[in-house]
Amino acid sequence: MEKLGIAIIGGGPAGLAAGIYAVRGGADVKLFEELFPGGQIVKTHRVENYPGFTGGPDGYALAAALEKHASEFDLPVIYGAVTDLKLTEGEKTFAVNGEEYAADAVILAMGAGPRKLGHPDEDRFVGTGVSYCATCDGNFYRNKDVAIVGGGDTAVSDALYLSGLCRKVYLIHRRDQFRAAATLVDRVKRAENVELVLDSTVVGLSGEDRLSAVTVENKFTHEQRTLDVNGLFVAVGILPRTELVKGQIDLDESGFIVTDKFMQTSAPGVFAAGDIRNTPLRQVVTACADGAIAATKAVEYVGMK
Repeated sequence: MEKLGIAIIGGGPAGLAAGIYAVRGGADVKLFEELFPGGQIVKTHRVENYPGFTGGPDGYALAAALEKHASEFDLPVIYGAVTDLKLTEGEKTFAVNGEEYAADAVILAMGAGPRKLGHPDEDRFVGTGVSYCATCDGNFYRNKDVAIVGGGDTAVSDALYLSGLCRKVYLIHRRDQFRAAATLVDRVKRAENVELVLDSTVVGLSGEDRLSAVTVENKFTHEQRTLDVNGLFVAVGILPRTELVKGQIDLDESGFIVTDKFMQTSAPGVFAAGDIRNTPLRQVVTACADGAIAATKAVEYVGMK
């Protein structure tokens, strides 16, 4: 069993920032990432609000910059899924790729994933019309008609992105006001090929081998309308990736990890950073700040053992 001072689980902005600060703090640290570094920003077509990056870089470029910065500090990164995580009061143990590890402190930065729409036919059309990533799959719908469900920054940003690829974009939202930033909302309202479908929810998905139409219902008039679309992009929120830690540390009513201002969880030596914790704002800049705080406090914790 390999022993570490600090183990960071997750390689998004929070995890990479934590890695930079942990290495600079002199810790014996490794970062464990299941798939690829960058987290959800890899799927973001444009990041307009990360300080210091003018022009709004695409998410992949920003993720690559964060990864390069971490690699310049020689942060060790192990690729593989973490299993059998035990957050005991002493050493925390887990396995990756069949190898066993123990760490004095753990920083949880596994992030969050897309929330599903919840329609009974949703899974049937995943990959054949239903998608959760506009920048991943948008090009498949070039010059076609699509719909997006959601009212936050992601949904509105996706609508703007797809408006440059698709013939027609329907933006479906259950309310008449968006949660997205005002600048994004202003832009989407000016987009000529984006139609806002407000106060409405998706009540039907239809098609044979592929999605061919979406039925929406106005929640006040109960009038239904069928939109002939080739694709439906779902952007209705996120769910924390907390399967590894359920029952071991405190979670809030939505399943996010509860931390204090030092990113400390209810378990000694266990910290959380980024989208996985109960933060009032889930952005790249806050994830990086979380990671910096978590790593600084983890280094202090390990130093006191």
